[in-house]
Amino acid sequence: MAYHENVLAAIGGTPLVKLGKVGPAGGATVLAKLEYLNPGGSIKDRMAVHIVEKAERAGLLRPGGTIVENTSGNTGVGVALAAAVKGYRCIFTMPDKMSKEKQDTLKALGAQVIVTPTNVPADSPESYYSVARRIAAETPDSFYVNQYHSPDNVEAHYLLTGPEIWEQTGGRLDAFVAGLGTGGTMSGCGRFLKERDPRVRTVGVDPVGSVYHSMFKTGKLSEPHVYKVEGIGEDMMCGALDLSVLDDVQQVTDAQAFAMARRLAREEGIFAGGSSGAAVHVAVQVARDLGPGKVVVVPLPDGGRAYISKFFSDEWMRDNGFPVAGPGGSLATATVGDVLAGRRGAVITARRTDKVEVVVRQLKQHDVSQMPVVDEAGRVIGMIHEYDLLNFLVEGKHRLSEIVEPLVQPLQGTVGLDTPIARLREIFNDDNVAVVREGERVTGILTKIDLIDFLGQRMT
Repeated sequence: MAYHENVLAAIGGTPLVKLGKVGPAGGATVLAKLEYLNPGGSIKDRMAVHIVEKAERAGLLRPGGTIVENTSGNTGVGVALAAAVKGYRCIFTMPDKMSKEKQDTLKALGAQVIVTPTNVPADSPESYYSVARRIAAETPDSFYVNQYHSPDNVEAHYLLTGPEIWEQTGGRLDAFVAGLGTGGTMSGCGRFLKERDPRVRTVGVDPVGSVYHSMFKTGKLSEPHVYKVEGIGEDMMCGALDLSVLDDVQQVTDAQAFAMARRLAREEGIFAGGSSGAAVHVAVQVARDLGPGKVVVVPLPDGGRAYISKFFSDEWMRDNGFPVAGPGGSLATATVGDVLAGRRGAVITARRTDKVEVVVRQLKQHDVSQMPVVDEAGRVIGMIHEYDLLNFLVEGKHRLSEIVEPLVQPLQGTVGLDTPIARLREIFNDDNVAVVREGERVTGILTKIDLIDFLGQRMT
């Protein structure tokens, strides 16, 4: 008879699933590790139980004690599972931006939940970090998990998650993409995978408004601001994040995270959270850059049930400024690729050594007002706009036989096939066209009328 001694023994062993529809055509294989299939519904089960049991062995947590932690929800659930099995009391602090489902789940598991303001600095006495530390200091026989700065957080993924991924792939993976919250998943898994194969590319995912992207790129903390996706990003540097493990950090917007999470549900049957959508959004870009024959692994940290009242709700999406269509279908999942469908064709390009008269003739012949400029290998390096050509000729100092190189402008308004259409509106508001880029090549140009036509067809 096969069974687990208790629910904690069922943690781990989550499957890898190929993303067949949201993955890029002609790109690397994207394998999603379904961490929401852990008993507590998230990847945090691994870390929570590892830290609790290590604290028990060290004598830091004794029978009848109280576990205190600041959590966005998932770590709290993992800790609460361990507490239920082992007989501990739990007190959790949680920011008020977190879903009601998360609060109610923790309460259902017997925990006490204290909700704190979201939009306060990390060192504010009101922040969920500060309130948790104060409660731990004032509560006899308590143990403070301190997931954001605990090396045991990293150790859990180095000992458990990383080896599991390596075994499941047979060591045949080329990139590991993960959201950056506490940093434990990336630091632990990334370190393990790079020790096995230094060629594995590690890419962190950070929401716009968090400080990690700036810290990685510039060595300085940016000014944090509120974002809506839960479970990733921070307003401070966490001790559990080892930036030296990372090869790159890429940013995502709330719109990109939510659009991909909704696509995962509707196209792949994978019901995952917003941080999963963010990670997959970047994993798809990495897979496109790597090309066929490569493998990208991306953990999906938690499931979608905690977000039914949030981005899986059309009403919530509308209330928060994300596009949703009427009865004809949801536009929240629509992407640049959807708009571009049916409009694909050879993109007319120029070389910087082309003569002005040749470029003018091309613009007129194809009835376009801008043209990407590519190098000898076909990689896009800039754009020529009719406005600049006009100014060039009106000056009266130039000849049609001159080359266009001085007129080449930097690319603006670049998007990928999986960019949500909400981003197009932002680009068009700046009087730009949208330049569809796949890797280093331009594969399409979208204008306002293209988007208007697309929306008109979807809403009829």
